Amino acid sequence: MPKTLDLLHDDPRRLSEARERHPEKAHRPDSPVSRKPAWIRVKAPGSALWRETSALLEGRGLSTVCQEAACPNIGECWEQKHATFMIMGEVCTRACAFCNVATGLPAPLDPTEPERVALATADLKLAHVVVTSVDRDDLADGGAAHFARTVEAIRAHCAGTTIEILTPDFLRKPGALEIVVASRPDVFNHNLETVPGLYPGVRPGARYFHSLRLLQRVKELDPAIFTKSGLMVGLGEKRSEVAQVMDDLRTAEVDFLTLGQYLQPTRKHHEVVEFVTPEAFKAYETLAYAKGFEMVAASPLTRSSHHAGADFERLRQKRAAKTAPPPAG
Repeated sequence: MPKTLDLLHDDPRRLSEARERHPEKAHRPDSPVSRKPAWIRVKAPGSALWRETSALLEGRGLSTVCQEAACPNIGECWEQKHATFMIMGEVCTRACAFCNVATGLPAPLDPTEPERVALATADLKLAHVVVTSVDRDDLADGGAAHFARTVEAIRAHCAGTTIEILTPDFLRKPGALEIVVASRPDVFNHNLETVPGLYPGVRPGARYFHSLRLLQRVKELDPAIFTKSGLMVGLGEKRSEVAQVMDDLRTAEVDFLTLGQYLQPTRKHHEVVEFVTPEAFKAYETLAYAKGFEMVAASPLTRSSHHAGADFERLRQKRAAKTAPPPAG
């Protein structure tokens, strides 16, 4: 029987890592931790293909959100040589209550990184690549030009690869979004993360309506780009609040919605208020489709880039079917 891993309970290193990675959270009292239900358990990583992917990424000197955010799907994805590149360093200028990425003062940008991401994309033979980043509030453009250079480098080395980017909010960075959109990624993803009423405690450095407007503005700048956003549930939100966020996203013409269970990285992070059942996720999926989303991924272990390539292909096929001329009569 394959070993399963209960992230947090089964890894005592998490407590010391919390102190090192999140000094801003050190003064906080420990949040209560609930044992995860059976549907949250995942296979522990460590297969030969997983190690091969790890070695390739290490050889290129690249970071992934799979590692830095302690994604529960890392074993599955890396066995398939799928990885989400995290650019602009491993240190974020924000301190969100849900996120495991380290907080602090980041290092200067590495100008060779876009090329190394492109080469790794080629090494992995990715048909669809996802690139995300830390927040870089310390940069005048929030890292927008670096994002654009990364998209352009991937295009140069992997002409047939479709590109999905998961960006920060570029808050108070005028002109940044336009730089990124001009690089013409196939998918522009920006996660709202949670309902607006929980932003002060969960995502205090962000602004809900700014993030919503960012997604809407992408469609205004280039209607051909697919837009995508994601929510975590289990943070204390109400179902009616999630439904309202869906309405807001559809008003912004967002094509693709992901919904997944929030999992607490350490005891210093926001507690899990509820483990949402698979049946409740199915109900959210049905509701989202009824509201007009072209594509919905909703399950306890859904993450923004989980199965992103297959989902993108289905999304592209749906658009093609809608825009195809009617058969000649």
